[in-house]
Amino acid sequence: MRRSILVLPVLCGLAALPALAQSGDGAGKQPSSDAASNIGAGDTRTQWAPQLPAPAVDDNAPPAAFIDAAVRALAAGRTGEAQEAMERAESRALDRSVRPSKAGEPSQQALIQQIAAARQALSAGDRLGAVRLLEQAAKTPQATQRD
Repeated sequence: MRRSILVLPVLCGLAALPALAQSGDGAGKQPSSDAASNIGAGDTRTQWAPQLPAPAVDDNAPPAAFIDAAVRALAAGRTGEAQEAMERAESRALDRSVRPSKAGEPSQQALIQQIAAARQALSAGDRLGAVRLLEQAAKTPQATQRD
């Protein structure tokens, strides 16, 4: 009887741990980071990618605006912001119409391939290489197209 009296408070405390972990200032928030990560196998440490800082670019801007923001962020050493800007540039460039049967195929656009290569350079720690690739990407005609 005495043992069950001692075990009960411990079990109740363990049951409350998940609720305690979710309370406080960070309740429901995704982990964030200022550093680029989870781009490739070499820089992935967890299965969850942290939330990265958003570039100061209008969401409706063409890919070139995000590419420029990525170059500025890389020059300032803000790799997380640069990664986010590159991912947004890539997403903007992928806003296109394709036949449903081709939807699962990777884009062969030069712009998409250059941005992907820049992200891989960033993953490898080659910021200068990433900047060079982004500068090439900014020169492609698709970079300045709007929806």
